[in-house]
Amino acid sequence: MDSVHERLPMPARQGDLLITGAMTVFPDGTRLADLRVEAGVITEVAVGGGLEPKGGEEIHLDGEGLHLIPGVIDPQVHFREPGQPEKEDLASGSCAGVSGGVTAFLDMPNNHPAATTVPSIEAKIASAGATAVSHHGFFIGATPDNLEDLQEAVGKPGEPIARPGICGIKIFMGSSTGSLLVSEEGALDRIFEGTAGLIAVHAEDEDRLISRKEEFEGRTDMAAHAEWRDDVTALLATQLAVGLATTHNHRLHVLHLTSGIEADWLAGRTSHPGEEGDGPCITVETLPQHLTFDETDVERQGTRLKMNPPIRYAKDRETLWSRLNDGTIMCMATDHAPHTLEAKALGFPKAPSGMPGVETSLPVMLTHAAKGRCTVEDVVRWMCANVADCYQMVGKGRIEVGADADLVLVDMVTQRTVDDANAWSRVGWNPFHGRSLVGWPSWTIVDGVPVFERSERTGDKGEVLVAPGETGRALVMLPWA
Repeated sequence: MDSVHERLPMPARQGDLLITGAMTVFPDGTRLADLRVEAGVITEVAVGGGLEPKGGEEIHLDGEGLHLIPGVIDPQVHFREPGQPEKEDLASGSCAGVSGGVTAFLDMPNNHPAATTVPSIEAKIASAGATAVSHHGFFIGATPDNLEDLQEAVGKPGEPIARPGICGIKIFMGSSTGSLLVSEEGALDRIFEGTAGLIAVHAEDEDRLISRKEEFEGRTDMAAHAEWRDDVTALLATQLAVGLATTHNHRLHVLHLTSGIEADWLAGRTSHPGEEGDGPCITVETLPQHLTFDETDVERQGTRLKMNPPIRYAKDRETLWSRLNDGTIMCMATDHAPHTLEAKALGFPKAPSGMPGVETSLPVMLTHAAKGRCTVEDVVRWMCANVADCYQMVGKGRIEVGADADLVLVDMVTQRTVDDANAWSRVGWNPFHGRSLVGWPSWTIVDGVPVFERSERTGDKGEVLVAPGETGRALVMLPWA
């Protein structure tokens, strides 16, 4: 193998499919409908039903009693490839994803070695094409001195580049896991000033983390984690990132928002891509974990819930819900960052930060909908359409004629209990273990091909139906100036 290009896989499989009788979530509401897919693209939608099977190669799925939604797009995962296969790789992570209805993912660059050059990203794209079962995109990691690599990936101001499979620049403003860190304001300014594309930030203020660390030396209780990495630490970094984006009119996405004071400060400063405005487009995501857990869960579960930024307090959770509902927060991710249970058993502070998430993010949010906290349509907007808009993904996030047939048939009635024994993630556990959830995928479909089934035949864990690399492509995203 002399080059990455020689390792690129054959074009992924695309299917012909008919789905009948499902309650279908469209951009303008939910209605009973039939849907036809040809060569991986939605070609017919019949509200009220009436489509007939064509026979031949077409697969027919009966959607009676199920909801049909677009495939979930998870815009922040750590699938640990290259470097940590005992935790995850692109193959195992994508299988875990489709078990939870995730048909596309954006993977982070804090690997071993870190993905900070175009060739390193091309290698990940090639590996995903050969081993993953879902669509994929990758961030290039920023360092204090790789500006030219970033420009090669996404372009310079006024000269944007859109490469299939490259979604933007990731900046770790505070030390988390891995070796990437850009905390000095001058280096941050050079990146914002010198690049096109989307910049996504892990917003924690490194100087504040360092200055306050000594206060917490010797603490072994998990409560210390959120006290040290407090909301002010997050707010300071978010304010700096927004300031730099405003100065340089740069597209900015704030990752995994956790605190109420950040969410309130961002109100009126974020915007939906495509909206007219004088300043830059700034968008924000949050996680199902931060909309569900609080300090009482951390006390009970300990280092299983250790992550950066941390699970905070009930008051933060309620503010996040409020700002999600008013549109300040636009979309959802999981920050799927698996560690082994052996590593988690080291206790605080030695246990690493991060937890699995792709298998349960959709059922967790649909359970919130079933309990009246939001609607199914809200969940689809936050986890599908708005993610596609944030990254200008072509053909993704909506059920409509001409869109790619990335779809999920979900069961909003049957309750299943999350069980570590059923985990698809290589680490074999889930932070929602023991919780009863609805909204589990019965079928996950990528480009019109059923890739995952959960039924009486398969049991609660379900079954992946395709071979590694058989489905899924590098995501196509439009450029940001």
